[in-house]
Amino acid sequence: MSERGRVAPARRRGLAEEVADRIREAVFDGTYAPGAQLREVELSGDMDVSRGPVREALRLLEREGLVHCAWHRGTTVTTLSATDVDELDSLRSALEDLAVRLVVARASDEDLASLAKAAGMMERAVDAHEMVRCDIAFHDAVFAATGHQRLTDAWNGIRCQVHLFLLTRIGHSTGDYLERIPSEHRELVAALRARDAGAALDLFAVHRRHAVDVVRGTTQPD
Repeated sequence: MSERGRVAPARRRGLAEEVADRIREAVFDGTYAPGAQLREVELSGDMDVSRGPVREALRLLEREGLVHCAWHRGTTVTTLSATDVDELDSLRSALEDLAVRLVVARASDEDLASLAKAAGMMERAVDAHEMVRCDIAFHDAVFAATGHQRLTDAWNGIRCQVHLFLLTRIGHSTGDYLERIPSEHRELVAALRARDAGAALDLFAVHRRHAVDVVRGTTQPD
């Protein structure tokens, strides 16, 4: 406990954050799928670190919503429930609707060019996991183009969970995802460049809804 008027000494957290980065990357590249068990002893052996930083890293990832810790099951990569999907979709929709309005109203030509570049990267994606990365990077660029730091921070608060949602989506099917995502994002960019808020909002809504329907099993993905 710190004394009154003094700040407690800082603790070094670099190693735990590095371990968290490596586990997060393994989830995002498909090494650990939703529901996969994450065992401290195996992770510490694989990464040649003690179990302390691994345990702290898993707590960091739990706060991001990427893993779930339970005393009777240990730690697993989060499997999104129907409620999780609904809540994530409603929150993402609210954030993206505001983002679209701000981009249309005040994004610079340079910002819009960055969006087009991010969408163009999808043409070169070689597999579904890389396509998901490109998808997330595009939406990062949308929020960056708003010039609204707190909105961007709010997006970053759910970013890992949206990435997990898209991994869940490609777990249902990769075919239509690889085929349709580049063209969908070209349409999103075109609407933003035209500064047509109504068209852009509609296209973003359709883009989100199709992915949610695939995850819910209410539409045929292929």
